[in-house]
Amino acid sequence: MEKGASESSPLDCARCGKPASLQCPKCAQLKLPREAAAFCSQDCFKAAWASHKSVHTKLDALTSQLSQEGWKYCLKKGRTRTLELPRFDWTGPLRPFPISKMRLVPDEIEKPDWALDGIPKIEPDSDLQKRVEIKTPEQIERMRETCRIAREVLDAGARIIRPGITTDEIDRVIHEETIARGGYPSPLNYHFFPKSCCTSVNEVICHGIPDARKLEDGDIVNVDVTVYYKGVHGDLNDTYFVGNVDEASKQLVRCTYECLEKAIAIVKPGVRFREVGEIISRHASMSGLSVVKSYCGHGIGELFHCAPNIPHYSRNKAVGIMKAGQTFTIEPMINTGIWHDRLWPDEWTAVTADGKRSAQFEHTLLVTETGVEVLTARLPSSPDVYPWLKPSSATSK
Repeated sequence: MEKGASESSPLDCARCGKPASLQCPKCAQLKLPREAAAFCSQDCFKAAWASHKSVHTKLDALTSQLSQEGWKYCLKKGRTRTLELPRFDWTGPLRPFPISKMRLVPDEIEKPDWALDGIPKIEPDSDLQKRVEIKTPEQIERMRETCRIAREVLDAGARIIRPGITTDEIDRVIHEETIARGGYPSPLNYHFFPKSCCTSVNEVICHGIPDARKLEDGDIVNVDVTVYYKGVHGDLNDTYFVGNVDEASKQLVRCTYECLEKAIAIVKPGVRFREVGEIISRHASMSGLSVVKSYCGHGIGELFHCAPNIPHYSRNKAVGIMKAGQTFTIEPMINTGIWHDRLWPDEWTAVTADGKRSAQFEHTLLVTETGVEVLTARLPSSPDVYPWLKPSSATSK
């Protein structure tokens, strides 16, 4: 038994429920969640051993099965795979699991320029990284169509979320539903990202990679979808409850949803981009939550990411004002604890530095002459998953 179960948040004994300060050494070696590995004494550990040791064999069996099927851990932004769990000073209880092979896209689907080799060619050097494009009516119509498809795809993924479902299964649904509509899942092979959507669980802030881990009762999971269709991208994400979620997580998710709503409400011609962060930060801080500063909203259209950059925190230095015809995302990431983040060894998964939970919501928006159009708005058919939304309110936002 290893000392250390009390080094961060207090844990209860996995056998008797008393305060625990010891940890199963095999669980520590396998990097299993501390909650199921904590014991109050050697006696409790020995008494529980007959049933507890099955946790180790189940993981060994799963790892062996997955490795035989080509499932491996992701490293170096998706360019490298390994059979071993990477060594890392994990900030919270979540761990990466092996990921499946990259899913295929039919030849007839129109693809962005990174689809084959993982390297965007047009985007990095485009002048739209420095100036905010005013979309033509024809571009806007294509974006409306693509964003509606993206919403339908996200909703399809949301419908299967429940305890026991893996995030890889969510990715499969997102991939298949995108292809079925004639679209390409924009994240797939973008800078070598290995999957068709991002799934960010609990302390993951963003860019979580779908893997073999099964969602557990009490988790929260963000699913981030972008679809490429008719030459343009549509980007959105929602955070969902998995089974019975604690009150703090419910409040976090609701506050994050409200942060996005309040930010959208100020969008109209003449508003400074920097004001978005003021609105979001004010609402989050009123609930004792923090705003992630490392990632921001972005312009979108024929490019996946371009100007403007839209920070979600206060006292930011974003330049420019909103004008009719601009399209961009607002996507606040709100943390229960501190705003700081760390990157997992896969070089994609951003997690909270203190291991506490994070939530996010995102829409693609069009600035109109009189205000804003939410291009990725919820549909009447969208799953009714948020208690604070009445069925009649699933409209423009």
